[in-house]
Amino acid sequence: MLKKSLLAAVAFVALAGSAMAQDAKVLRIGLDGSENEADQIRNTQCVADGLKAATGAAEVQIFPSPDYNGVIQGLLGGTIDIASMGASSYAAIALQDPNAVDPILTYTGSDGSSGYYSIMVARKDSGIKTLADLKGKKLGFADPDSTSGYLVPNVSLPKEIGAPVKEYFSETGFGGGHENLVLAVLDGKFDAGTTFGSGVGNWEEGYSAGNLHQMVAKGNLDMDDIVEVWRSPLIPNGPLMVSNKLDGDMKGKVEAFFKELPKKDLACFQAYTQGKNTDYIEVDPSFYQTIVDARKSVIGG
Repeated sequence: MLKKSLLAAVAFVALAGSAMAQDAKVLRIGLDGSENEADQIRNTQCVADGLKAATGAAEVQIFPSPDYNGVIQGLLGGTIDIASMGASSYAAIALQDPNAVDPILTYTGSDGSSGYYSIMVARKDSGIKTLADLKGKKLGFADPDSTSGYLVPNVSLPKEIGAPVKEYFSETGFGGGHENLVLAVLDGKFDAGTTFGSGVGNWEEGYSAGNLHQMVAKGNLDMDDIVEVWRSPLIPNGPLMVSNKLDGDMKGKVEAFFKELPKKDLACFQAYTQGKNTDYIEVDPSFYQTIVDARKSVIGG
């Protein structure tokens, strides 16, 4: 799995690099593979079109990666300029090069909060309702660089189950992104899996935002088929990150575009942020320090 992920990351960075123009006015948006690629591209196209008009960029390119690490490496190497990812992905970058990117904005949910939850789900017909029911069973994670799909569960679960994750469950593995993970749970490949959601709103809609909400909206999930087994403490919403390799004028135009996006095109903003979200708010590295510390403790980088 690790070798496959590294090869995918190298291929992705090479692809982005091959498209890298000498003209600094070409902007490149990275997509992390947490959702079906075609859906991610479709939900981002309005952002690309708007950015081109607002910044005067000669071109805005969209680069979908097969996994989170591809975008992380692209941001570190300067072949990706903009990406919206979870806090653990930002932490991975900050731990390797604190000057590579700036986290500039995050979104607020339908309730005005700037956080979400790691949500563990199981098939409803499995009879699994609690963490105790999962002892000795298979647990799936979304991606090793996912905040809600890996980092936070590995920090929070041991405190609740009274044992290391790898000792409590018979097996753990990765689903290849949040959408694929939930589909793997439905297919019986895992007894339960960790994904993410706002935790507010209607259950039948997959809450108001997050992966479950997106899957319901696309017709890929009926919430009657699953149950929520566990919910994490509140996680800070992931940042919109901008590469510090962009010149100051272009970086300012990019930030101004995203700040205005919820007011000028709410539908585009909600598609890009995966739910019924309301606005962007300014953030800085201090907003994610607890996640950086947690990643350093659990993963090491």
